[in-house]
Amino acid sequence: MTQRAVVTGATGGIGLETARGLAAAGFAVTVVGRDAARGAQAVERLKAAATDGEPAFVAADLASLGEVRELAVRLAAEGPLDVLVNNVGAMFPERRLTADGIEASFAVNHLSPYLLTESLLETLGSGSPSRIVNVTSGAVRVAKHRFDAVEPRGGYYGFHWYGRAKLANLAYTLDLARRLDRSGVSVFAADPGGAATAMTDGTMTSPKIVSPGLRLMWPLVRRAFERSTAGPAAVAARSSVLAATDPSLDGRTGLLIGPEAVPVTPIRWATDPQVAHDVLRLSRESAPLTPAPARR
Repeated sequence: MTQRAVVTGATGGIGLETARGLAAAGFAVTVVGRDAARGAQAVERLKAAATDGEPAFVAADLASLGEVRELAVRLAAEGPLDVLVNNVGAMFPERRLTADGIEASFAVNHLSPYLLTESLLETLGSGSPSRIVNVTSGAVRVAKHRFDAVEPRGGYYGFHWYGRAKLANLAYTLDLARRLDRSGVSVFAADPGGAATAMTDGTMTSPKIVSPGLRLMWPLVRRAFERSTAGPAAVAARSSVLAATDPSLDGRTGLLIGPEAVPVTPIRWATDPQVAHDVLRLSRESAPLTPAPARR
């Protein structure tokens, strides 16, 4: 029976290369993205790589919690799921809110994959042994690690807020691995390192994305960004593809696969029980599995 995989944010960049790797490994891959035209192009590229199963595209704006819930219902209706790769990610040069009134970086980079994952746990369990792969970032190293609210205190700096959202998701991922231990659902985080993508090209060229202290060293910081995002997306996708498919990980869980496609040690805040507790509480409050009924 053909195995089934879902990759979010996969109409281009690292997500598309991850989807291609899974298609080549024999999965029937469903690509999730916002743009139907790009989705159709992605499906054609996957068909050229596929060794088994028919690729498909599903349109969803993952900045919308309502659309995430609808996506989960649709994916669950299609039957057991073997692999879920939460690849979606976004960095914003200026603070913005989603249609739900939630700061966009936290919504897209953490609440969306959190909500989709929690909504599909039964579907993943019915496909076990199955795997969840949540894509993280080296930006977690510059992140504030308090999660008493969606937005941290202080000014908005896109790179740091992106890192904080990714830290929340990494802490959630490692805690989820503990909660699902011995369930048949393995949970991994994957750090792709960096690559030249629409996200990095569009935001990592402005000093406004970093804190004032780093702006004083912007030429050095920018060169560091340029070096870290110069590689091809196909190379950056290796960590996610390995986490999703490699037989050496059978029966294992709770690992962070680094940019060299080998397990690495996560930063200590990602394994702090208090951080995980605070992230889970905030996630449940901000993105409940069942939305509260509208007030009349």
